[in-house]
Amino acid sequence: MAISLEKGRKVSLQKTRPAGLGEILVNLNWNSRQVTRGFFGTKTVNVDLDLGCLYELKDGRKGTVQPLGNAFGRLNDAPFIALDGDDRTGAVSTGENLRINGDRIADIKRILVYTYIYEGVANWQNADAPVTIKYPGAEDMIVKMDSYNSTDRMCALVLFENDND
Repeated sequence: MAISLEKGRKVSLQKTRPAGLGEILVNLNWNSRQVTRGFFGTKTVNVDLDLGCLYELKDGRKGTVQPLGNAFGRLNDAPFIALDGDDRTGAVSTGENLRINGDRIADIKRILVYTYIYEGVANWQNADAPVTIKYPGAEDMIVKMDSYNSTDRMCALVLFENDND
């Protein structure tokens, strides 16, 4: 069973374990394919999508975790968020994974997770790229990117906010 996350819908991630939230996993996956395009000639490119986030820690530090700039983060040290790699083709069966150390949630104020089209397709409808959010003890949340026929290359997915001071 999965929860389909739609625009404007809120889901609470309540602490269910005394040790913390556990790992929150955001997975972006897409089908490997090549697209041929061009006006005066053809060029074949791989579909390359990327997953990232903006974060703010409780101590005021802000930053980004994303493939661009090799800002892959760290899971056990600040910012307590890590991206496992940069899949440039869609051929990696596990896609791209952003991991949030929920056991260090007290150090995190907010995280805005986003995805963007780096190369290969003109819009999200052509990307065939579901995003799955996994949280221990809860149903998977799925964001279906193909419902957005937008030429916007970047899309905010989910905002995690820590309401505890």
